[in-house]
Amino acid sequence: MMKKRVGILVFAMTLALGTTAFASETEGASAGETVTVKSLNANQEEIDLEVPYEPERIAILDMACLDILDALGVGDRVVGSADTSLDYLQDYVTDDNITKLGTIKEADLEAVMECEPDVIFIGGRLSSSYDALSEIAPVVYLSTDTELGVVESVRKNAETIASMFGLEDQVDDMMADFDSRIETLSAFAEGKNAMVGLCTSGSFNVLGDDGRCSLIGREIGFNNLGNDVVAEEEGSAGSTATHGNEASFELIVDLDPDYLFVLDRDAAIATEGAQLAQEIMENELVMGTDVYQEGHIVYLKNPAVWYTAEGGIQALDVMLADLETALLTEETE
Repeated sequence: MMKKRVGILVFAMTLALGTTAFASETEGASAGETVTVKSLNANQEEIDLEVPYEPERIAILDMACLDILDALGVGDRVVGSADTSLDYLQDYVTDDNITKLGTIKEADLEAVMECEPDVIFIGGRLSSSYDALSEIAPVVYLSTDTELGVVESVRKNAETIASMFGLEDQVDDMMADFDSRIETLSAFAEGKNAMVGLCTSGSFNVLGDDGRCSLIGREIGFNNLGNDVVAEEEGSAGSTATHGNEASFELIVDLDPDYLFVLDRDAAIATEGAQLAQEIMENELVMGTDVYQEGHIVYLKNPAVWYTAEGGIQALDVMLADLETALLTEETE
């Protein structure tokens, strides 16, 4: 309680001086004080949010945020975490000292309350629980902005989280080689088109550049044929941001893409008894296409990372590695 009173006093003094603390303005802050960061609210509007500086007790309900906290070396402050299948974050699931908080889609509010967090991190899947969680502690809600791009969203979110610990200087180092890796992949993608899709429940859903896997079209630079499909079927306001739009295999034949990128959603969330994406895609129609016969169907190797942790620093490294392995290795053979 004393920490909260001190934080409120500091914030009031800041306002009285006519200054506002933003994510990057943490110089001089110390443990027990507060800083103001850019976050989203329940309506996905950007707001200024006052949070504790150097929070000691963190509740995590978003894997991209946990990814960044882990990369920054402050994961020891996590007292509660949602479940995850991601290999590199398993310590936060198996540690008996870390409270299980449900999933990234459905939080156990009672468990969150019992772990007494100083701050809570969520992603878009829990936006409907924002108000309820805000009754417990400040809620930092971060997302990937496809218009800004995955890489710049990662940078922005990492800087926001780092500013809560005075670790902003670490972000540039952690992001240092991403630009050059993307340039190399972009050189490969130049002049090539692609379809990007998601397999789930036995179906193939086409994805545009407005949601998952947008890295492939927006930043790597493949001409995503799915954008035109969405525009034709739903108008310019059409969206594939959630799970894409279900598509026929005849569409793949008709569009005849140079490359086909496939995200296996069921594998990503460990759906019991589900068909593998390769079993769904490699049917008679698809196997008759050039993209299949030339070996240009790319099954994203780490679907759980693409589907549940997009926006994390370590996740971005894995995602780029998936593309490098599939595309650049092929080029050198």
